Amino acid sequence: MVSRVIPVDEFDLVIFGATGDLANRKILPGLYRRVLAGQIPQGSQIIGAARSDMDAEAFRAQVRGAIEEHVNPAKIVPESVAEFLAMLDYVVIDAKGEGGWDDLKAKVRPDVINAFYFSVAPSLFGDLAERLHKRGIAGPDARIVVEKPFGRDLTSAKALNKALADHFDETQIYRIDHYLGKETVQNLMAVRFANILFEPLWNAQYVDHVQITVAETVGVGGRGSYYDKSGAMRDMVQNHMMQLLCLIAMEPPYHFDPDAVRDEKLKVIRALQSVAPNDMVRGQYLAKGDEPGYLADSEDPESKTESYIALKCHIANWRWTGTPFYLRTGKRLRARTSEIAITFKEPPHSIFDEAEGDWRENVLVIRLQPNEGMNLKMMIKEPGPGGMRLVQVPLDMSFAEALGEEADITDAYERLIMDVIRGNQTLFMRGDEVEAAWAWTDPIIEGWEARGDRPQPYDSGTSGPDDALMLMHRDGRRWREIRE
Repeated sequence: MVSRVIPVDEFDLVIFGATGDLANRKILPGLYRRVLAGQIPQGSQIIGAARSDMDAEAFRAQVRGAIEEHVNPAKIVPESVAEFLAMLDYVVIDAKGEGGWDDLKAKVRPDVINAFYFSVAPSLFGDLAERLHKRGIAGPDARIVVEKPFGRDLTSAKALNKALADHFDETQIYRIDHYLGKETVQNLMAVRFANILFEPLWNAQYVDHVQITVAETVGVGGRGSYYDKSGAMRDMVQNHMMQLLCLIAMEPPYHFDPDAVRDEKLKVIRALQSVAPNDMVRGQYLAKGDEPGYLADSEDPESKTESYIALKCHIANWRWTGTPFYLRTGKRLRARTSEIAITFKEPPHSIFDEAEGDWRENVLVIRLQPNEGMNLKMMIKEPGPGGMRLVQVPLDMSFAEALGEEADITDAYERLIMDVIRGNQTLFMRGDEVEAAWAWTDPIIEGWEARGDRPQPYDSGTSGPDDALMLMHRDGRRWREIRE
């Protein structure tokens, strides 16, 4: 099955920070793959803008290297690479000064779609927005894309939103969270709202609990100085995991429309109850072999920053009252995996009281990585004679297997950038949504800072601190095993 590719109108895309890691690892290789798919018109321009002193040819050589490093060799087609490189241009820019802005204005065409990707530190967002606006480079229909973090607390998030709103309307601002561009995340909405099968059961009457897991095998490494100002709560829960929770818990929007979807997500965030201290567990990974522990990676021997956090959350509304949502994320865990597991309640009455086997609840598992797909676990009779023996089996669908090896499973950044060009904000966060998330997060962080709580140490390569297991066990539940 080959996916249907919908072309976009001609555009000029300016990438600020075009020589940085994100641009070379994700953005530029992703744009090449869209050229390969025939989705980008030949007349489009992709303009790199950064401090690095180079000309357009040197930039093209850099991008060619990024493609060779980050694109599947089977998809490196010389003709398509040449076509993509011909779209590239470059300008040396001073984000906080005046250098390069006249050159940039001369390159950006006002008669096509204009988009500006801020792949830079948030401290530069305001400066870039001001210069784009005041110099007349970005018109009233232009779009700007900003990367997380969207502040580190409510106060800074409001200041950041104001710095952008001073020069751009909310309809022009695209706050990107690459988790929302994953195929499986969007399929979560399709499964819920395009099938009658699940939506009638998607509530506290039938759902026992929900688990959201984002586990990584790597440590903070060279990001120690950044991570010590962030931690797992700010880095993962406040944005990525919050978005996943919203998509699971939100009410059906009246239409698949940007503001309709985001209105429902905002209601979920505002309905989140505060988390009690005994409903959360924080941890720090220990050294293992040649791999340093968190305290060595952070360069602060007294650091209280968490590399792991588990939370038990409740949503105060009619749909979800009584159904807990368990969130956990951490570094240096047993395996790299991201998944959502919806565990349904047992039948109210079993006619198989004497049945042999391991009775378990139905579980719908949505895998974000690796091997994106969905898995529904159901009870059936084990084949063979000798009585009614029950066994749990999966109805398993990986996208690669179900749609064929040639299916175009688009990278999240590719999909989201194309949505920017189309002017579709459905999968991007709105300003009030970001602020509501921080309004819920800040009191939790302030609470453990006021108490002076230290994260619990845990061994690298495990599933996290022991107390995180007790968070579930005391409720008569257990975490799903972390595995590839």
